[in-house]
Amino acid sequence: MPPKKTKTFVLDTNVILHDSSCIYQFKDNDIVIPIQVLEELDKFKKGNETLNFHAREFVRTLDDLSGDQMFGEGVRIAPDRSKIIIKLGTTIHENLALNFSSNRPDHHILNIAYCLSQELPERQIILVSKDVNLRMKAKAVGLIAEDYTSDHVKDISELYKGYRVIENISDAVINLMYKEPFELDSSEISQEKPLLPNEYIIMRNGKKSALARFDFETKKIQRVNKLAAYGIMPRNAEQIFALDALMNPKIQLLTISGKAGTGKTLLALAGALANKKEYYQIYMARPIVPLSNKDIGYLPGDIQSKLEPYMQPLYDNLGVIKHKSIESAVKQRKIQKLLDEEKLVISPLSYIRGRSLVDIFFIVDEAQNLTPHEVKTIITRAGENTKMVFTGDIFQIDHPYLNTYSNGLTYLIDKMKGQNLYAHMNLEKGERSELAELASDMLYPHTID
Repeated sequence: MPPKKTKTFVLDTNVILHDSSCIYQFKDNDIVIPIQVLEELDKFKKGNETLNFHAREFVRTLDDLSGDQMFGEGVRIAPDRSKIIIKLGTTIHENLALNFSSNRPDHHILNIAYCLSQELPERQIILVSKDVNLRMKAKAVGLIAEDYTSDHVKDISELYKGYRVIENISDAVINLMYKEPFELDSSEISQEKPLLPNEYIIMRNGKKSALARFDFETKKIQRVNKLAAYGIMPRNAEQIFALDALMNPKIQLLTISGKAGTGKTLLALAGALANKKEYYQIYMARPIVPLSNKDIGYLPGDIQSKLEPYMQPLYDNLGVIKHKSIESAVKQRKIQKLLDEEKLVISPLSYIRGRSLVDIFFIVDEAQNLTPHEVKTIITRAGENTKMVFTGDIFQIDHPYLNTYSNGLTYLIDKMKGQNLYAHMNLEKGERSELAELASDMLYPHTID
């Protein structure tokens, strides 16, 4: 069996903009940074978005490592770590010139990877890019091309659901859940895998059932009751669980996933309004990811007019709650007063960057369009008495460089399960309408390879 070739990774710009610390993920293999990547990073250095942060951070790292050898043999980031080499551009290789024009930066990055593969046949040259089109072009000319997967969740089929169903529970055990103190010791239920903190349970035996949550402090299984929140009544077990987590002050971080129409955003907003006395402000935000990857600048009008289409779904959910409270004019006036006094704020996510979030019930909608680093940045801004709720559909990604395995919501669910301050609920049944449920299931259904 021939020895394995030493690897050299050529990085695309989008990998660095996704994770400025990416160079530490390649062990002792060489890393090549095409000069075109530095030129592209220069365009992103100014600004307050996550992309701008990564561009600045990476350039600082290179500056700390800089030396004459970086443009030749390269320099190591640590004694036993990768060696970084900056490669200057060259004329497009004759084998590529027919199909790839020289007026696109991507083609120059591709060209450097291709030329390296011709110059160094003893090495395995791998182009790393989050751009699927560039990866396809690389493969078309015989190069190995990979996505940057250091923050990918490996097995999405095993992603934490936030609850489990336990069958064949005896009548006696279920009856205990309906008698004070409405709890039982976890040893009463035998399980192959131990219950996680704040994990929810559906206990049933074909005749009786009970809903419960495992309390990490008391180590008890506690009954969960069906409660309404600001006029919104949960319609299934998962929605009951989600509202319970929203109303529980011990749970400071909550994720709610599910397809369109399962009630994620509506429940989060209703739970926040029901808890409004416990917080100074309710803040609802969502990332701006324009359709077709167009910048919002192409839209007509001022900045407020440009942002309104992206914020409208949040206002729609608020309208549903107002409609449910139509019999209570007092509640409607309270909601309007919260909006007028900015105690209830609906805003693009970029507007909260740099803030310290203290005494806030903070809801991040469409969190599947955030990178893992963006999710971390948001959560690390949480101050005292702040609750954070992330909602989204991990199968409906609008971000050009994210997918079901790499988005921030999937990453958060996978990394946080089992933490005492965290709970998760996956909503499976659509409750918007029978038509919406049919469309969600039958038109381009989700599949996992």
